[in-house]
Amino acid sequence: MIIECPNCNKKFKVESSLIPESGRNIQCGSCNHIWFYKEKENISNDTTKIQIQNVIDKKQNQKNSEIKIKKSIKSNKNTFNFNKILSYLIVGIISFVALVIILDTFKSPLTNIFPKLEFVLFNLFETLKDIFLFFKNLLQ
Repeated sequence: MIIECPNCNKKFKVESSLIPESGRNIQCGSCNHIWFYKEKENISNDTTKIQIQNVIDKKQNQKNSEIKIKKSIKSNKNTFNFNKILSYLIVGIISFVALVIILDTFKSPLTNIFPKLEFVLFNLFETLKDIFLFFKNLLQ
């Protein structure tokens, strides 16, 4: 037989021979709640089986709906749309501009290590101007 704790609703499988007809105290193994349990005489085995099957069907339906939701979430995560591409592009451009500004800020001490840094910075500034003109023309 299956006994359900009235406190935490945890279900336990217990042999019928362990519970006398007069009933007995039972302690939940999960929450340690103690209650008096007496088997109901008017419920037949067929109705309990039907009730158990209904509970199993409900749980199975819940699992199926959860699986469908998880699959739809995974499919949404895997799509690579235009917004993601645009956001990566913007982050890349901002990072590139920040790199150029940092290199230009520390140009004097870095020229001792990299003698042609001024030439590279000039080319980077020209690249930034080209990118700006590209987007300006793109928006017109």
